[in-house]
Amino acid sequence: MLNRLFEKMCAWDAGDPHRIHHFTKVHAFAKYIAEEEGVDSDMLFLIETAAYVHDIGIKLAKEKYGTSAGSYQEKEGAPAARAMLSELGFEEALIDRVSYLVGHHHTYTDIDGIDYQILVEADFLVNIHEHGDAPETMAKTVEKIFRTEAGTRLAKTMYGLQ
Repeated sequence: MLNRLFEKMCAWDAGDPHRIHHFTKVHAFAKYIAEEEGVDSDMLFLIETAAYVHDIGIKLAKEKYGTSAGSYQEKEGAPAARAMLSELGFEEALIDRVSYLVGHHHTYTDIDGIDYQILVEADFLVNIHEHGDAPETMAKTVEKIFRTEAGTRLAKTMYGLQ
């Protein structure tokens, strides 16, 4: 099922290899963090699903608003994720939670679960690098936002932080 979702997301972002690389990297980091944190198989499946579709709203936000600002990604992404996951036959409870995560993944207050925390951390691990931000930016992000042991460890290793 996850492979079909991956293929569907590749088709969604066809012609935009940067977007495909992005969600693939976020997925890899999210899976790693989730496994290191010892989540159960159902939670791992949910996290992997959310990682693949977390930025599904970018294309729609650009088309509708001319920008991919986080708030527009969230607004447009949640219903798009719901539609894609429904079409692929994902269970309704999982669709509800993934849609919530997609609709909040740029909102860093009131993170309400390990799935949300891991998605945010994995996205930051990729975004800081892709944006060319200084290691000091990651240090501040780790201090303010990261909560998992595995995500924190990985961020410190990747960015050479103490």
